[in-house]
Amino acid sequence: MVKATWNGAVIAESGETVMVEGNHYFPRGSVNEQFLLPSDRTTECAWKGTAHYYSLEVAGERNADAAWYYPNPTHDAGNIRGHVAFWNGVTVGD
Repeated sequence: MVKATWNGAVIAESGETVMVEGNHYFPRGSVNEQFLLPSDRTTECAWKGTAHYYSLEVAGERNADAAWYYPNPTHDAGNIRGHVAFWNGVTVGD
């Protein structure tokens, strides 16, 4: 099982993550949605498409744009559709 934790909370946990460019992408159903806040940030990846972001909020603290996902990934990145990845201080590991 791989876990994503931040500020003492388990944000996501799954035995079925997808690894892309060194990042674990968690199936959407394994993510604790209660910690996600919508963000206006987007970024472009030449081979994956447009990434959209969430901020995290745990115990009254916010971690801006700490999660990202591709709602409409390119054909080559179709395996991460419906998945969420983390960074910016989020610990991801076994």
